[in-house]
This record gives sequence, C-alpha cells and structure tokens, in this order.
Amino acid sequence: MSCLALPAHALPSPCDGGQVWEDRNGNGLREDDEPVLPGIQVSDGVDVVRTDANGEYRLPIVGGRTVFLIKPAGYDLPARRDGLPDFWVHVQPEAGPPLKYGGIPEAFPSCRDFGLRPRAAQAGDAALDVLLFADSQVKSAQDVDYYRRDIVQPLAGRHGAALGLTLGDVVDDDLSLYPDVLRTTMSLRVPWLFIPGNHDLDFDAATDEDSLRTFRRHFGPDTFAWEEEAMTFIGLDDVIYRPGKTPAYFGGLREDQFAFLQAYLPTVRKDRLLVIGAHIPFFEEGPRGFRAADRERLFALLEDFPHVLLLSGHTHGQRHWYHDAGTGWHGGTPLHEYNVGAACGAFWSGVKDAEGIPDSTMADGTPNGYARLSVRPGGGYALSWHPARDAADTGIGLHAPKVLRQGAYPAWGVFANVYMGDARTKVEYRVDGGDWKPMKRVEQPDPRVMVENMRDDLADRLRGYDRSPEAGPSPHLWRGALPTDLPAGEHRVEVRAFDRWRGELTASTQYRLEAAGP
Repeated sequence: MSCLALPAHALPSPCDGGQVWEDRNGNGLREDDEPVLPGIQVSDGVDVVRTDANGEYRLPIVGGRTVFLIKPAGYDLPARRDGLPDFWVHVQPEAGPPLKYGGIPEAFPSCRDFGLRPRAAQAGDAALDVLLFADSQVKSAQDVDYYRRDIVQPLAGRHGAALGLTLGDVVDDDLSLYPDVLRTTMSLRVPWLFIPGNHDLDFDAATDEDSLRTFRRHFGPDTFAWEEEAMTFIGLDDVIYRPGKTPAYFGGLREDQFAFLQAYLPTVRKDRLLVIGAHIPFFEEGPRGFRAADRERLFALLEDFPHVLLLSGHTHGQRHWYHDAGTGWHGGTPLHEYNVGAACGAFWSGVKDAEGIPDSTMADGTPNGYARLSVRPGGGYALSWHPARDAADTGIGLHAPKVLRQGAYPAWGVFANVYMGDARTKVEYRVDGGDWKPMKRVEQPDPRVMVENMRDDLADRLRGYDRSPEAGPSPHLWRGALPTDLPAGEHRVEVRAFDRWRGELTASTQYRLEAAGP
C-alpha cells in the first residue's frame, strides 16, 4: 500500500490510508519478517485514528491537511534526507496556491506507509533530556552564521539530548532561510521538532489556513503529537493570521486544532508529563496576545491531567508564569508556563565580541542562549537556561559599582539577575566572607543593560549593526546594599541563589572603597 510523493504528472489515484510496520533493519522497506503494528495513532490534524490488526489506517482525503504519525514511546523514526524525523505527508491532490516563498507548489498523494524502528529497552528511571530553542529568528545569512557559531556549534557532539524543540520564529520573515537554518540545526544529529511563530508566515497568503504552507513544506505539520516513555509532547501553531487587518495576527487556536485535541487527549496517559509547546505565550495579553476564550477552552481540556508543563517563546525575555483562575486555569495546583528566552536574544544586536558575534543580551538582562528540559518518569521535570558560549554557566549575572567612597551613605547596591528565578527564589549575598544576607527582589531594569544603553547613546558612531535593546523591567532581578563602613581597598561580593532544579548557584564580583575628603 506504499504511496510516495511523485511529480504531478505521475501521481497515482488519491488514496486515503497506509500501513505502519516495524522497520527492524531500518532500510525503509517492509521485509517479510517485519511485523505490522496495530494500534498506532495517525492523524491529519483533525481526526485521529488507530491502525487495525493489519497495521492499516484510513483518513478522509481533505486537501490542505498534513497526515502525520503520532510516534509512540519505545520507537524511533527514520530520518528524512534533510535529517528531520520522517513522520508526515501532505494531503494535496492539486498544486497549492502560488506564494512568494514557494508554499507547497507540488501535488501530493494523501497516503503513505510509516516504518518505526524499535528502540532498545531503557532503565525504568531513565530521564529524557530535551534541548529547547526559541526564536532563532535569523534575517540574513550573517544571522544564520551567528546562530551556527553561537548556539549550535558549541553543542554539536556533546549535548547528550534525545530530542530537540524549536518554539517558533525560526526566521525573521525571510522564509528563504529555512533550508540554511534546518541544515544548521540538524547538524546536532538529534530528532528535532519545529513549531511556527508569527515570523514564519507566508504573509502573501490569502487566508490563515494557507499562511504556513512554506513552513509545512520544510518542517512538517504545524500541529502534532509525539510520545516518549516519560513525556507526551503536543506542538501547537498558536498564531492566527489576519491578512489585511490590524493587528495582522494574534494568539489563539483554530477549530481544527480543538478537534484534534478533543480526539487525542483522551488517549494520553496521565502518569507521564504532558508538555504543550507553542510560540505566543498563553499568558500574553493585549491585541496580539492569546485569545482568552481559547485559553480557557484549552485549559478545560487539560484540567484532569496531573502533570502539565506549558512552553512558549516570542517575548525575547524569560520568565515563569503560574496560571490560576485569573487566566482560566481551575486545576488543583497552578499550571506552570515557562516562557523560554530567545536563541537570538535581542535579535542578534549589540556590540560584537572577539569572535565577531553580537552580545544580544535581552531587554530583561538574560543572555541569549538555549534551555534544557529533563523529564523524569512519573511526571517530574527540571529546567535550566544556558547562556551561549558561557563556560562558567553560573545562571546569575551580576552588576556592582567599581568604586564607592568609604563612609558614604550605603545607597548603592549589587544586582543579581537570576535568569531562571521567580518570586519564590531565595537569593542571598555576603561581603568578604561575612554572614549571608537576603537580597530583595526588584522589578526594574537590569543595570548591565542600562549601561549598554548609555554607551550607545553617548557613542559618536554606531557600536554595532543594531543597538542593544532598551532595558525593561526584569522579573528575575535582586538587589543588596553594599556596605561602605569597611576598610579602604577591594572587597569581594558573593551571591548565591537556590534554584529549584539545579540547586545552589553562585557568582562573585568585587568593588573598591576609597578614602576621600570633601
């Protein structure tokens, strides 16, 4: 029953199904000794069906959809020629609409077979390690080079992850860069899943339904599910495109996505972590924020799951959000959303370092980089943020004045930006090995970013291609007053933060006291 994509003139009659089998030797062809797999779920983004006793499935032929396999736990998928996991086929009896960046120009049959490779059994307590990227958002070949050297290359061959996710804005409107970004990302040699963002749209599409055709041609379905032993992952396109209107998009979900969720979620195990990934944060308010009615409707579908984590991008900042009744969540405990910082940081801006890569610290003081998710059996998980090419990787950025007058009123302080911190994080400091004292959480701009803003303002010529972003209030900034009643000279300041997942994190700096007369 195998049906492959062929040139339009050679297309077979449209078919509405296929077969799933155990590809034991990984050659992509079913051999006589390779059994079919009953009970495997396949979807077109609306309906969800299971393969029968012969490993066969049937789905209606609806042009414009993408049929995808929901990879079950315990199996791997073969890789396509571009390195992506091979789990989809487009449903398109005729060529799609002409679009600037190509869309899906060719016709596709609506059927195909899927081979699954059995995975070697793992220990029952084995964790699943996942790389999380958000907003690589390249706008040129130069930005792709930054992405490669700053984010991808340092991870290649040493990341140890079993899965990778990109949470939207793969590019910055120039969809011709998709192949370069894909080639760069797949050099990490790990199955990778992509979710679209608002800068991944075909802006010349006439409808929201057609606005992700180029994205889907390169990366597969815009809404999908993927299962591992410790985690079920659902990726959702949550950008509603409105051609010719203002705003041009807002956050929300389509009716077909709700149909998929209503069909699929009842089949999902509740003893593993359920992760929902999207681009626009579910907490985002305003004209381009996430539609409240859709959020409440989604949350109602998730309410009975005891272990849920939401992942989002889009803001080019980083924060933890805990949904409660105020945002439509009525579960027994707050629903955690981790808004992941951007791989491109502040859009690849700021002064370049010795390697020729822009600083790109975000407006909230978080350095650009990537996150990691470690999922444990039973629904537990750990998160961490890793600044790009930071060998120290302390998780804390410090700012303090270099010199103060001995005996001056202690009006100046040390600031600690704890990148993964939130209102419950305990942060302390001490001077010269003295007693640890609590630091106060302050929602104000990080002074380190403000310093860059001032340097840009005072410069007679551009310091970089784009300035550093204007500093904005940071949700993970702490302050401690620096004593001035100590002897003249250098004084060491130590800061420690108690991260709920990584434990105690430490960083240090110093300042100098000088004796001075009026």
